[in-house]
Amino acid sequence: MAELKSSGGSLRGRNQSRNVSLSPRVDMTPMVDLMFLLITFFMLTTTLSKPVAMPLAMPVNPESEPNTRVPEDRTMTIYIGKENKLHWLVGNSAKPLESSSNDGFQRNTIRNTLRAKNIEAIKRTGDSSKGLIVIIKPSDKSNYKNLVDLLDELNISQIKSYYIVDLVPGDTEIMKKARVY
Repeated sequence: MAELKSSGGSLRGRNQSRNVSLSPRVDMTPMVDLMFLLITFFMLTTTLSKPVAMPLAMPVNPESEPNTRVPEDRTMTIYIGKENKLHWLVGNSAKPLESSSNDGFQRNTIRNTLRAKNIEAIKRTGDSSKGLIVIIKPSDKSNYKNLVDLLDELNISQIKSYYIVDLVPGDTEIMKKARVY
């Protein structure tokens, strides 16, 4: 509430031409109460951001499903190496059908490659559910950020089948030849 304080005494007997100044005083208690009510209301009605998890497909046990052979032209292996470098190959690692090295995470480099290879695989099979299968092999010199970035690129490229596997002894030689290890 607003209050006006007046100076004490009456104005009789004094000079009537003199202005009397009244000092206003505003009581802030109701505004503080309202502020706390609003803060409490918004805190209770706000929804916090929920963590979003991306589904991750892990390989099945070969003994449980022995007939899981995939054509080599649908398989792409991506090696994650040091200093944000990638090496990918299509087909068997001993005799690749196609390969490239020192591809990094530059703007749209790996994304364009993934999209093109996925479109090629879908055209060859004639079935949109049988696209590219990506095998990701991070090395001990790679960092976690690169793996997450690559998973994001796979998600953007709409590749549904991908696996994260450990390196086998022959993979380090392939990475050393490509100068990514």
